[in-house]
Amino acid sequence: MKSKNDLARFRDYYIAIGIRISYFRRLRGLSQEQLAERAGISPGFLSQVEAPDMAVGISLNTLFLIAEALDIPPYKLLQIEE
Repeated sequence: MKSKNDLARFRDYYIAIGIRISYFRRLRGLSQEQLAERAGISPGFLSQVEAPDMAVGISLNTLFLIAEALDIPPYKLLQIEE
């Protein structure tokens, strides 16, 4: 179960994943609304996930839906530079 401690502990990772999602979305020429619709998630949630100053946790299921909508393997969203 996620706790606020976990969110704070992994804050930089959540932000990096959001930045990766934004990068691939822009690379595909998609708006947040278009990607959200393709992935079956709300545009507001996607906006929060992509915000570079917010740490928003996402489930693996959501990560897989976003990767599928971007037509990339899910691991690409987790390739975070240290």
